Amino acid sequence: MIFGRSERGNPPVEPVTLKILVAGGFGVGKTTLVGAVSEIRPLRTEEVLTEAGRPVDDTSGVEGKHTTTVAMDFGRITLREELTLYLFGTPGQDRFWFLWDELAAGALGAVVLADTRRLEDCFAAVDYFERRSIPFVIGVNCFEDASRHPAEDVRRALDLDDDVPVVLCDARERESVKEVLIEVVRHAMAHTADHRAGVTT
Repeated sequence: MIFGRSERGNPPVEPVTLKILVAGGFGVGKTTLVGAVSEIRPLRTEEVLTEAGRPVDDTSGVEGKHTTTVAMDFGRITLREELTLYLFGTPGQDRFWFLWDELAAGALGAVVLADTRRLEDCFAAVDYFERRSIPFVIGVNCFEDASRHPAEDVRRALDLDDDVPVVLCDARERESVKEVLIEVVRHAMAHTADHRAGVTT
């Protein structure tokens, strides 16, 4: 079992490493999430926003943000002794979307971070993972100045399938982020099991 230890007398469980993407719109908290939970110093590829990028960078709703991820964020977290996740935060701006296919290769699943004040910003990420049949979880990043909405309201607004988990979280808090990542692994493993069952029947 991926979440359990081997019982006494049984051979030890082989370590498993899994790749998880963290996606969503610009300024939604992807870099914060990876940094909050990573047990190593996160690799960040942030650059300062410049006047030259103003015509192509939509900063509506995040006018106070002065940097942007131009390639990826990378972090690592060990959920259990035998289970380690490698986290890859995707760039949120359209001009860096050519990197997504490379980052998505070999991913077990993804977190799509959402900000209820700018919910439309995560539509593209949802569409990306749906089209590629990559299991994903919606993590609603509960900003202090944003209205709180029940998970089911967010599900309806995003027109999600019933089996896609929607989790309220705080991207700054390690334990909150861990719960989201555990949900991603559970959902992805169930998705994989369902796919295999469909193939064999």
